[in-house]
Amino acid sequence: MGLPEKIKQIEEEMRKTQVHKHTEHHVGLLKAKLARLRAELESSTSKGGGPAFEIRKGGDATVVLIGLPSVGKSTILNRLTNAKSKVAAYAFTTLTVVPGILRYNGADLQILDLPGIISGASSGKGRGRRVLSVARNADLVLLVLDVFQPGQVRVLEHELHEMGIRINQKPPDVTITRSNKGGLALTTSVKLTKLTHATVKGIAEEYGLSNGGILIREDVTDDQLIDVLTGDRRYVRSLVVLNKVDLVTEQYLAAVRKQVGSDFVPISAEKRLNMDLLTERIWETLDFIRIYLKRPDGDPDFEKPLVLPAGSSLRDVCKKIHPRFTEGAKYALVSGLSVKYPGQRVGLDHVPLDKDVVTIIK
Repeated sequence: MGLPEKIKQIEEEMRKTQVHKHTEHHVGLLKAKLARLRAELESSTSKGGGPAFEIRKGGDATVVLIGLPSVGKSTILNRLTNAKSKVAAYAFTTLTVVPGILRYNGADLQILDLPGIISGASSGKGRGRRVLSVARNADLVLLVLDVFQPGQVRVLEHELHEMGIRINQKPPDVTITRSNKGGLALTTSVKLTKLTHATVKGIAEEYGLSNGGILIREDVTDDQLIDVLTGDRRYVRSLVVLNKVDLVTEQYLAAVRKQVGSDFVPISAEKRLNMDLLTERIWETLDFIRIYLKRPDGDPDFEKPLVLPAGSSLRDVCKKIHPRFTEGAKYALVSGLSVKYPGQRVGLDHVPLDKDVVTIIK
């Protein structure tokens, strides 16, 4: 029996199995086996899927536009950046990845217009895997919807999920260690209500983990544990963008909000409606801070800040300047909201806040 037949057999068994307390263990093991077989099948067939889109990451962050054909992604790119993505009134206008740069708050944000995807894209339909693979390396995914097809957000979320992209989720707080002997030790710092210890060990063994340790610090599900054991999941922020809202009423938008089930940015790229709002929401969702560097004998550079994710330390600031800059750095002088007084001396583990002025002392 080949991999496709084994996968189909397990899928059929899962469909027939009613999920309740007495079948949770069995279903968890089936999910683990299914995920492993799908990964094996993908690995064996990926060579024939065509070359991946070659995109060199640029700027301070990468934002990708994901959507079905003809939802207005190219127009959005052209409005946000200086790019010249082809626009037409028929499907599949964009046949490759078109980049542009959005300059905002001193940062350079790389925006990528991707070809439209269709249902089944994660399985390879319409070059979907090539398109979705670009999103794996993005800092933010914009899910672009046509105002008359808001339900397509579920299609986009499903295809991204099938590609191992977890949008608006944090990696599960689970640590896996492997060993050659000694058996499998399970340690939990919280009470597990969604999994039994037996299910955890059974799923781990399905992935060949019979010796080592599993440390669980949150009440995870079987799917989350499988994601950790798979090891190739990507956790990316996303933002829903509803385009062409100039064609509908406020009452219609209120109904759409219930259908989409999440917050969204209403725009009309063609009419340039709410494009400034979209830019602001992109910046807010990326959750960046700006650091103004200052030489010991000079003035701060307020024209070109150093842009990093919120929560970064001054050690991360040094690495952003140059990978080896940390080696000679001793401490820093900081002015701004993260310190008690201007020019306060702090260590490299200090976490700066937005618009702090920093001098690194070597």
